[in-house]
Amino acid sequence: MRYAEVAVDAPAGFARTFSYSIPEDISVRPGQLVRVPFGAQRLQGMVFSLEDTPQVPQTRDILAAASAEPLLTGEQLRLATWISGYYMCPLMDAAALMMPPGRRVRSRAILSLGNRADDDLSLSPLQQRVLDYVRGRGQVDETRLAAALGESARASAAGLARRGVLDRHTEERRPTTRPLRRKRLRLTGDGAQGLRRWLDEAERNERQAALARRLIADGAPLLLSEANERYGSYAVNRLVDTGWVEKEDAAFERDPLAGRSFQTVAPPVLTPEQEEVAKEIRAALADESASPRAFLLQGVTGSGKTEVYLDAVEECRRLGRRAIALVPEIALTHQTIERFSARFPGRVAVLHSGLAAGERFDQWRGIRRGDYDVVIGTRSALFAPQPDLGLIVIDEEHDWNYKEANVSPRYHARDVAMKLCELSGAALVMGSATPDVGTYYMGRRGPIALRHLPHRVRSGSGPARPEQAPLARVALVDMKEELRAGNRGMFSRGLARAIERNLASGEQTILFLNRRGAASFRQCRRCGFSLRCRRCDVSMAYHTNLDRLLCHYCGDRRRAPQKCPSCLSFQLSYYGFGVQSVEEEVGRLFPGTRVARWDSDAVSGARAHARVAESFGSGEADVLVGTQMVTKGLHFPSVTLVGVVSADVGLNVPDFRAGERAFQLLCQVAGRAGRGENPGTVIVQTYQPDNYAVSAAAAQDYQRFYRQEMAHRYAQANPPYTKLIRLVYSHLNAQTAEGAARRFARALREQREAWGLSDVELLGPTPAYPARVRARYRWQMLLRGPEPRRLLDTVAVPNGWTVDVDPATLA
Repeated sequence: MRYAEVAVDAPAGFARTFSYSIPEDISVRPGQLVRVPFGAQRLQGMVFSLEDTPQVPQTRDILAAASAEPLLTGEQLRLATWISGYYMCPLMDAAALMMPPGRRVRSRAILSLGNRADDDLSLSPLQQRVLDYVRGRGQVDETRLAAALGESARASAAGLARRGVLDRHTEERRPTTRPLRRKRLRLTGDGAQGLRRWLDEAERNERQAALARRLIADGAPLLLSEANERYGSYAVNRLVDTGWVEKEDAAFERDPLAGRSFQTVAPPVLTPEQEEVAKEIRAALADESASPRAFLLQGVTGSGKTEVYLDAVEECRRLGRRAIALVPEIALTHQTIERFSARFPGRVAVLHSGLAAGERFDQWRGIRRGDYDVVIGTRSALFAPQPDLGLIVIDEEHDWNYKEANVSPRYHARDVAMKLCELSGAALVMGSATPDVGTYYMGRRGPIALRHLPHRVRSGSGPARPEQAPLARVALVDMKEELRAGNRGMFSRGLARAIERNLASGEQTILFLNRRGAASFRQCRRCGFSLRCRRCDVSMAYHTNLDRLLCHYCGDRRRAPQKCPSCLSFQLSYYGFGVQSVEEEVGRLFPGTRVARWDSDAVSGARAHARVAESFGSGEADVLVGTQMVTKGLHFPSVTLVGVVSADVGLNVPDFRAGERAFQLLCQVAGRAGRGENPGTVIVQTYQPDNYAVSAAAAQDYQRFYRQEMAHRYAQANPPYTKLIRLVYSHLNAQTAEGAARRFARALREQREAWGLSDVELLGPTPAYPARVRARYRWQMLLRGPEPRRLLDTVAVPNGWTVDVDPATLA
C-alpha cells in the first residue's frame, strides 16, 4: 500500500503534512486536491508526495479525489514548502497561492443545539456565551462564531459538541469559479451553401434573412443570447429548423483584454548603457549555469529600464521560454500591458485582484496551457502557472506593496521570486530608481548583480537610438518661511505661480499628497475633543464628496456633527488637508481648470484606473491630483510640473523605514516630470527641509541617501544588518490582549535564557500602532537578530498571534 502526505486545510492551519492511506479505487498524484477525514470533519487537502511508509503506525483512508488532475507541479510544491517554512505559515496557505482562483474551498462547520442543550450543566463563562450565541440564532457557522467571540470560542464549541450540548456537522462547498459555457449558433458543415439556397427559394422574414446573412458573412458562431436579442427567438428557431444551423454548448473565455487594441511598435535601438546590461541578461537567459542569475537595475526615472525588460522578454521568447513581469499596483498594469502588448501582440496575459473571478480563472487556465509568453500583474501573478519559466521581472522593486501584510502567508514577492528562480532556473531582473536599501545592500555584497542606468533618455523617438535628457529641476520650499511671509494657503507662492504658468502654456501638472480625504481630523477649539473612530484608535478624516467622517482603517462612516459631543459647543473645526482639499483648492484658485483625482476613494477597479490614465494621458485634464498612485512608473510626456503639496506626510510615523519611504515617494513623483520634449520642474513643499530624506530626494541623489540611511540602520541594529520578526496579538478585550502579550513575552525570554540565544533581542511587548483597529486591541513584540526565528523554533506560538517575518512596516 502507498501513502499520501497531505497538507490539510484545517482552520487552525499546520506547517506539516499528515499521512493518509490510498484506497485501491482512488488514484492520486502529487499536486492533486483530495478530501480527507480530519478528526470529526471532512476537509480538503493537497497531496505533497507519495510514500511507501507513513509517518504514524495507523492511518485513515483518503475519501475522494477533489480535482481530476494535479493543480500544482512539483516545482510549485517545493516552492510552497519553502514559503511555509520561511514565513512560518500553514502549508496549505502557501499552496493556495498557486491554485486556480476560487478553487480553495473550505468546508463549513455548522453548530446547532444538541440533545443536552437544556440540561443543567456546569459551564464556563465562555461556554455559556457560546451556547447563548448559538441558541439565539438556531445554527451558526463556526467561523462567524470565532469572529464574534474570539478564536478561543472554537475550542469551547468543540467541548460542548463532545458533551452533546451542541451538534456540529460539516457542509462541503463547491468551487466558486469554473469554466464558463454559453450556447451559441453555428453553421453545420455545408450550412453556408444550404442557407443561401434557402434564402433563394422564397421571400423570407426580414429578421430571418438578416440572421442568415450574418452567419454566412461571419462564418463564425454567434452567441445565442445576442442572436435572440437582436433577431428574436422566432428567427433563431426558424433557422435551426432548416437543419443548416445548430445550437451548441461551447466554452467561453473571459478575456480582461477583450476589446482593447494595441499598436505594434518596433523595438528601439538600445543606448550603450542599456545594451551593456541587456547583453548580460541575455547571457544569463541562454545558460542556466551562468552567474549572475539575478540583476538589480538602479536607473534614474526615465532611464529606459522597461526597454531592458522588453529586450529580456524577447530573448526569453527566442529561447522558447516564458516570462512573468510584476508591477506593484493595479494602477500600473494598464500602461505596462500597453508597452508589452505593443511588442508581443496577443501573447500577454494579466493577473491581479482587480479582475473578476471568472476572468482570473480563465487567464490562469490559458497561462497553464502555454497560451501566453508573458504574464503581467501584481504580486500574486508571481504564482501564475507559467510553463517553461525563464524570466521574472520586478519593476519598482522597492515598493512595499510587494509585501503581503494582511493575510497568511505574509510573503515578500521579491524573496519568493528569488527562490522560484532558483528552483526553475529562471533569471530575475529587478529595477527601480530608488531600490530598497536591503536589495541594494545585497547588490553591493551578495547574490544580486548591481547595474546602473544613470542617464534619463528622451522617449518618443521610435526605433532610432533615444537621446539623453535631463532630470527635472527640483526646488525645495520651506513652508515655515511661507508662514512668516503671511501665506497661510495650501500652495506656496512659487507653486501657485508655476501652476498658473503651466496652465497658460497648455502643459500638464501633477499635484501629489499622500493623504486621502479633505481634512485629517475634526477637533473642538473649546475643549480639544477630537472625533475618533469608535472601533479604531485613530482620528476620522472628513470626505467632502461623502459629507462624512471616514476611518481609513476599518471604513466606518459617521455624519459630521454640528456640535461637540463632549462640551456641546459649536466650535468644531477641520484641521489638516487631503487630496480632496487639493482638488477643491485648484478649482478655487484657477477657475475652469480641468482637474482629475487619482486615489482609492475616487478610483477603484482595474478598468477605472485605466480610464483615469487614458483620459489624463490624452489631455482631457490639465491637473492630476493624487496619492501615491501617481508616483510610480507612469509615463505622461506632457507633464512638465510636479508639485509635492506636503513632503512631511509619513516622516514621523514610528517606523525605522519612514525616511526611506519618504525618499522613495519624493524621488518617484519627481520622476513624472519632464519625460517628454520639454524640461520638467518639481516643487517640494516641506516644514523639514533639512531632513536627510527630503534633501536627498530634492537632489535626486540615491547614493547620498543610501549612505546616511545605512549609517542609521547600522547604529540602531536594524535590517539589513539584522533580521526582524514581528509578533502581533489582538483581542476585543484590552486586558486580555495585554495579558496574553505579557505572558508570551515572559515565555520567550525564559526560552531565550534557557537556550542561550543571547544574539536574539526581544523588544516589547508594547501597544501596536494604532493600538486599536476594528474594535480589537493590538499588542506587538519584535524579535531582532541575525536569525531571530531560532527563538520561535523553541516554543509553540499560542493561538491568536500573527507572525510576520521580515515585516515591511512596524506601524
